[in-house]
Amino acid sequence: MAGVVDHGTAPADPGPQRTTTAGRPAHRAHRAPGFCDLVTVPARQGLEAVDILRRGAGDAVGPVLHDGSCDTLGFLVPPGTADAWDLPGSACTQTFGRGMRLHSEPEPVPPPPPVAGTGWLLPPDETDPVTDPAVLRAALGQAARTIEAADNCR
Repeated sequence: MAGVVDHGTAPADPGPQRTTTAGRPAHRAHRAPGFCDLVTVPARQGLEAVDILRRGAGDAVGPVLHDGSCDTLGFLVPPGTADAWDLPGSACTQTFGRGMRLHSEPEPVPPPPPVAGTGWLLPPDETDPVTDPAVLRAALGQAARTIEAADNCR
């Protein structure tokens, strides 16, 4: 999950995120077609976003990776997300041809992490959903605002 350089915060208002580009409700996780992209963020913001997503309705959060030093979290998102990802404080990496593939069949144990030196914070379940990028963008924005408010209360 190397390559995350800008650890700034997300913009205060990520904008309305009611549906995905495919017209599906934004609160549902996409089903991974096999390959996926990876959005990486600082661990503090990522953990807050995971909490926000888990409190939401439906399958809002898909598999999440952590790096070995627990400085960075990575959210698996649909392929092609990296083409338009521009959220400050995060990076989105295309993974086509680089071996990041989720298993398409259910397994009794989580598959090995797709990136060397990482582990699963939230492993894929039997349906291998990935996180909807619009929902992730909103959660990362809310997480940044929450962290900023907490830091300003000191």
